[in-house]
Amino acid sequence: MGGWPAARERSAPGRRRGRRSGSSPDPDGPDAALPAGDPHPEDEPGDPEQVARSICLRALTGTPKTRQQLADLLAKRGISDDVAELVLDRFSEVGLIDDAAFARAWVTSRQAGRGLARRALKAELRAKGVDGEVAEEAVALVDDQDEWDAARRLVQRRLPGLRRVDRVTAERRLVGMLARKGYGSGLAGWVVREALDEERSGHAEGAEPDPHHGHGLDAWLP
Repeated sequence: MGGWPAARERSAPGRRRGRRSGSSPDPDGPDAALPAGDPHPEDEPGDPEQVARSICLRALTGTPKTRQQLADLLAKRGISDDVAELVLDRFSEVGLIDDAAFARAWVTSRQAGRGLARRALKAELRAKGVDGEVAEEAVALVDDQDEWDAARRLVQRRLPGLRRVDRVTAERRLVGMLARKGYGSGLAGWVVREALDEERSGHAEGAEPDPHHGHGLDAWLP
């Protein structure tokens, strides 16, 4: 452990120049806490369990990781399956690995920050090795109204850049954008048409205020 702070101090300036101040490691990479190819003194041949623990602890220092992400990282570093299983079980017992907590935090962050629909959130969690049932429970934190509101926000942010194109083109691009965020065609088409109608009526001379403006999903359901 004595060599780690010095090694980190020597390599830190080069890494700081490569990214903006305050940025966090890529949350999608299992070895986000350690750049690829960057050797670490604790990874020298020795007690396999100690090496595995050190690898996991460094990875978890950057951002939370799922059990599968850590298992993949250990395999990449040449740790045997039985040692990896032993270490990962211990980390789970003490709460350092918690896929359910990871999934909840991921859903909250990605739905609020990126406006992702439940389908996209579930796909991301499964790609990170989160169990299907655990992913379902986390995604259940997002309800129909959350999706509706997020879709409207996404469309409203894109509208100013589409004012010079015709309506058909604008509608196609907006629906495509929502589809890439995981929204179904029905909800996407409805939200886009609503936004374009409001945009057009807002620019019409003497247009009356839309009585449904600002209403949520319930206002549009039959």
